[in-house]
Amino acid sequence: MPPVSFPCKPDVMTIPACVHFCWIGPTLPWAYVFAVLSAAENSGMADIVLHHTDALAEGPERRALERAPKVRLSHIDPVRYLTEVERAAGLDAGRLVAFYDSVATPVQRADILRVAILYREGGVYLDMDTITTASFRPLLGARQFVGTERIVWPHAVRTSRSPAVRARHVGLSLARKAFRIIPHGWKGFRHIEHFYPRGMNNAVLGAEPGAPWIDACLHAMLALSTEQRVRPYALGPHLLQRQAGPDWTGDLTVHDPAVFYPVPPEISEHLFRFSRQVRAREVLRPRTCVVHWYASVRTKSRVAQITPRYVRDHRRHQLYSALVCAFVTALPDDEENGA
Repeated sequence: MPPVSFPCKPDVMTIPACVHFCWIGPTLPWAYVFAVLSAAENSGMADIVLHHTDALAEGPERRALERAPKVRLSHIDPVRYLTEVERAAGLDAGRLVAFYDSVATPVQRADILRVAILYREGGVYLDMDTITTASFRPLLGARQFVGTERIVWPHAVRTSRSPAVRARHVGLSLARKAFRIIPHGWKGFRHIEHFYPRGMNNAVLGAEPGAPWIDACLHAMLALSTEQRVRPYALGPHLLQRQAGPDWTGDLTVHDPAVFYPVPPEISEHLFRFSRQVRAREVLRPRTCVVHWYASVRTKSRVAQITPRYVRDHRRHQLYSALVCAFVTALPDDEENGA
């Protein structure tokens, strides 16, 4: 993996001051609306775009986005959009569209769209399960950037035949499980997190239009076999990790976990636990500008419960609600919420 680096605040931005989100489906839960609103309020970016492939249902969630300053809803036709990317990237006509059609899940299709959007437009791409807490402006001097998280099973370990290596990571896995369960375990985990290897995550990516690493990721994605492309994380973290391996010689800024992933996977379950009293900023590090809360890790069932009233009611006792209330100061009123 390339060395971790932190560019100073740039005099000239190479990455456009635009944040991109992508949503597949007609119904947009409040938890993901908060992701967009927090980016509009805290990212320091001029344009916040939610690309959606389906017509968004009418309701308070959509109205909240339509009323938010800097937020733009962009209803895209994936076939037309990907065809334009094919032309820009010099790909054979229909190749990227056929690849998109060959995968079935919204997660896999979003993995394709995020790379295509960054290649064509440039900017910062955010997953919907994020809360933006600080400006991205200091990051925009790089040509392209990616963040890392603390994980247990990187590819090199999963494929290792060394009993010692396997035993060490089994121990790391058990320790993480323990800290996931015990009260306030996220605090204790910080004392041992340096023992865990870093792995790339694609929930936050930044690039200039046509960035060479994004171009390489796009071509590597298309080179995957039918069997490979449907494997978990094949079009996301695993793809990024391979493209940033020892053969990559270009310019890529790789950020430390504290920047986008201050609470790592599994441990992130603590964001939704209830405590006597919590403070939003205690989970942040000095360089943190995004908190990724991992909707795919034991929190998926809770998304349906989250509304403006929910986060107001729980802001003193749940870290997730505290973060939303701290960084989305213009929460909709209960009347707008349909309550």
